[in-house]
Amino acid sequence: MNELRKQALGRGLSSLLGESHEEEQKGVYSSFQHIPLTSIEPGVNQPRHSFSEADILSLSISIKEKGLLQPILLRYHPHKKDAYEIVAGERRWRAATLINMGDIPAIGRGFSDEEALEVGVLENLQRQDLDPIGEASGYRRLAEEFGHTQESLSRIVGKSRSHIANTLRLL
Repeated sequence: MNELRKQALGRGLSSLLGESHEEEQKGVYSSFQHIPLTSIEPGVNQPRHSFSEADILSLSISIKEKGLLQPILLRYHPHKKDAYEIVAGERRWRAATLINMGDIPAIGRGFSDEEALEVGVLENLQRQDLDPIGEASGYRRLAEEFGHTQESLSRIVGKSRSHIANTLRLL
């Protein structure tokens, strides 16, 4: 093993891969970690606003029995040091919190507000479990807060422009 790799052992993935803390903060790379549940907060850019207690309870039983099968996606908290904000996976975080899991597998990235909202909307749309009003609200936020057109939204989410327009009409 070369000398650089020996010095990097025990200091995290970025040391082994040669990535700096500055690159990490800019979101240049992703890191898989176990993060204490107490260091995580729900995301302000989360397009989903209602969570079924029964679904969370059911998910928590599954997690307790089989473990968490997919990590949540986090970003560095924009206003708190050593804290994270959920970009995707709030249901899993709520279920893990319910069973006092302690920490949760997560992937951390340096998402901007716009990227966090885009990823949150996309993640929910891909799972097809976002209600139509939540979908429309997510599109509207992307348009109003970040200047997206219906055309650019259609490219981002992989839906037709007419689908975006019709969904926005629900509001």
